[in-house]
Amino acid sequence: MPALTGPRVRYSLFALWLLVAAGALYLYFFKRELVQGELQDALSVSFWAAAITYVLIGSLRAFTLVPATFPLLAAMPFFEPRVLLALTLPCIAISSSICYWFAEAIHMDEVFERKYPTQIRKLKNALQHYQLPIIIGWSFFLFLPTDLICYVCGSLKINFKKFLFGVVVGEGTVYAIYIFAGDSGLRFLNLKP
Repeated sequence: MPALTGPRVRYSLFALWLLVAAGALYLYFFKRELVQGELQDALSVSFWAAAITYVLIGSLRAFTLVPATFPLLAAMPFFEPRVLLALTLPCIAISSSICYWFAEAIHMDEVFERKYPTQIRKLKNALQHYQLPIIIGWSFFLFLPTDLICYVCGSLKINFKKFLFGVVVGEGTVYAIYIFAGDSGLRFLNLKP
C-alpha cells in the first residue's frame, strides 16, 4: 500500500476518522433515539432493508470506537436471535478488519510505540508466543475494548487471517451469549413476541 504512506494522506485519513468519530459519538450520546428509530423504520419497510442497515451500522461503527454492543442492543428486539447472530458475525469481521487496516494506514504503531513502549514490548513478546489465545481472550472479555486489540494487531502486523479468526471466535461467542440471553430476557418481560 505505498499510496497510503505519505504524511498528507495519513493526516487526511486521521482527520476523516476524527470527523466520523465525532459524528457517531454525537449520535450515540445525543440522538440515540434517532438511530433506534431509523432501524425500526427500516425493519417495518422490509427485512432486507433492516438487515442491510444493521450490517452497515455494525460494520462502520469501527471508525467511531463506539462499543459494538450499541447497535446489537438496538437491533435485538427486531430480529430473531439466530438471524441477529448471522448478521452480527460479518459486522465483527468487517469492523475488526477496518480497525486492523486503518491502524497501518495512519501508522498507529508509531503512536503506540511512543506512548507505551514498555507495554507494547510486553504485548509484542506475548503475541509472538500466544497470538491466537490472547486475541480470542481479549475479544471475549467484556471490559476490554476489542477495537484496541484490533488496532494493536494491525500496527504490529499480526497475521491477518489468524487475527480475524481470533476476534470472530472471541467476540462472536460473547455476542451469541448477549443475543440469546437478551432474547430470553425480552420474551420473559413480554417485550418481544
